[in-house]
Amino acid sequence: MPLGTTIHNIEITLGRGGQLVRVVGAVAKLIAKERKSATLKLPSREKILGRARSKCWLGKRPKVRGVVVNHVDHPHGGGEGRAPI
Repeated sequence: MPLGTTIHNIEITLGRGGQLVRVVGAVAKLIAKERKSATLKLPSREKILGRARSKCWLGKRPKVRGVVVNHVDHPHGGGEGRAPI
C-alpha cells in the first residue's frame, strides 16, 4: 500500500473488527510503514482515555457544581431538592 493512501474502518487488534474511522466521510492517512506496523494520521486529534481516573494523571482536576454541594461548602449549595440560587 503506498504512503498517503486514505483508509477507513481500521481494526486495532486483529480479528476484533473495525474500531476506528467508521463514520461516513471520515478517513485516516497512511504516513509510515515498518514491517507489520503502520503509522496513521487520524481525522481527530482527540486522546482517548481508558478510565475516568486517568484524567487526573493528565493534570485535569474534577469539577463539582456549587449547587450540588452542602451549604457550608459553597454559597449556592444546600436546599431541598433542586433549589434555585
